[in-house]
Amino acid sequence: MNRRLILSLAAAVALAGCGQQGAQPERKEVVFSILSAESQASAEKDWQPFLDDMAKAVGRPVKAYYGSNYTALVEAMRFKQTDLGWFTNQSGLETVRRANGEVFARSVNPTGIDGYEAVIIVPKGSGLTLEKILKCDKTLSFGMGDPKSTSGTLAPMTYLFAPRNIQPATCFKTVRSANHETNLFSVSGGLLNAATNNTASMDRLRLLDTDVARRTLGNVEVIWRSPRIPEDPLIVRRDLDPKLRKQIMDFIFAYGVGDTPEAARQRKVLEQIQTRPFIPADGSHLIPVREMEATGQLIEARNRNDAAAVAKAKAALAEIAKERAAATK
Repeated sequence: MNRRLILSLAAAVALAGCGQQGAQPERKEVVFSILSAESQASAEKDWQPFLDDMAKAVGRPVKAYYGSNYTALVEAMRFKQTDLGWFTNQSGLETVRRANGEVFARSVNPTGIDGYEAVIIVPKGSGLTLEKILKCDKTLSFGMGDPKSTSGTLAPMTYLFAPRNIQPATCFKTVRSANHETNLFSVSGGLLNAATNNTASMDRLRLLDTDVARRTLGNVEVIWRSPRIPEDPLIVRRDLDPKLRKQIMDFIFAYGVGDTPEAARQRKVLEQIQTRPFIPADGSHLIPVREMEATGQLIEARNRNDAAAVAKAKAALAEIAKERAAATK
C-alpha cells in the first residue's frame, strides 16, 4: 500500500470520528459554574437551594461546576462544559474575551453598599504595618489570590505594588497563591504574615456567626484597602439555545423579587450566596476592571521605560474612557 493511500485512509478515519463526535446529543442539564473564592464544601451548602430552584423553573437538571481556580472556570465555558456562572470581574473579562461569554446580570451586595474592596490583612497585634510590608526585605510570607482574582491579585497589583515598582515574588520571603478563605485562615492562624483578601469574603464569613468565624476574624486586621470594586458579574454563553436562555433569564430576574412568602424564602437563599436579587447588566459592567487592567499595564510600562507599551496602554485607556462616556449617556 503506497504512502498516499495510507494518508487518505487515515484522514477518512479521522473525519469519521469527528462526525460521530458531532452527532452526540446535546447534554440535557444546565451547568452553572461557581467562582472558587471559598472551598467547594462551603459553596455546595450555600448554592444547592438556588440551583434546585433553577432546575424547577427551567424544567431540567441544573448541575454546579466548581472549578479549583478561575482558569478552570474560564476554560470550562470555552469548551462548552458550562452554560453560565458567577465570575469575578477579571475572570469574567477573560471569559468574555476567550470563551464566548456575555455579561447579562450582576450581583447586589446584601449590605446595600454597591461594590467591595480588596484588602491586605495581617495577624491582629502583630505590629505589621503597610510600611513594613512594603520594605521588601524578604523576611515576610505573603498570600496572593488566584492569578485571575480581581481583589486577590489585580487590585493590589494595580493600586499598591505596581505604582511602587514592586514585584511580590522578589519582595517577600515566600509568596503563596490561594483562595480568600485559605488566605484568611492562614493569616489568622499565623501561617502567613500577610495576605490579600476582600471585604465581601470577610462579610460572608461574618454572616455565619459561628465560633470559628468570630475567632478567625478577631485574629486579623486590615492594613490596606483598595478603591471600591464593582460587584461580580453573571456570564452566559452567547451560543446558548435562545429558548433555554430566556427561561434562565426569566428565572434569574424574578428570583427573590416581590412581597410574597415565596419571594421572601428566595431572598433567604440569595443571602446565603451573598447577594440580593440579581439585576440586569451588560458589557459596560466590565469597564472598571478593564480600566484597572490598563492602568496597571501603563504603570508597569513606565517602570521599565517601554515607550511602545506606554503608548499602547494610553490608547487602551482613551478607548475605555470613550466607552464609559457612551455608557453613561
